[in-house]
Amino acid sequence: MSAPVAPDHAVAGEIAKPNTGGIWKIFFVLVAITAVEFAVTFAMEAQSMRTMRNSILIGLTILKAFFIVGEFMHLKHETKGLIWTILVPSVLLVWLLVALVTEGSFIGETLSNMFS
Repeated sequence: MSAPVAPDHAVAGEIAKPNTGGIWKIFFVLVAITAVEFAVTFAMEAQSMRTMRNSILIGLTILKAFFIVGEFMHLKHETKGLIWTILVPSVLLVWLLVALVTEGSFIGETLSNMFS
């Protein structure tokens, strides 16, 4: 009988170094985006700038979510098919929520005007 052959993954070898440089880069990008969010929040306190401030904050939050999902949830390293499988339903869900909120507020205003 021949001696059993060890699989390739069981062979002792050099352990790859972790990619901490990429994680630190994403960390500093997230810190910078958070600093911009903080500055925007306190720079645009006027009531007239509320919609623009909220739009900027929502955009920056989506940008932060992109970096977090890409690096820490490892989606950046996946195949394009899986990325689209996750991205398309998420975008449709956000679109649905926006549509429901705008239509709901319209219906609420209409009903309150009808009974007042």
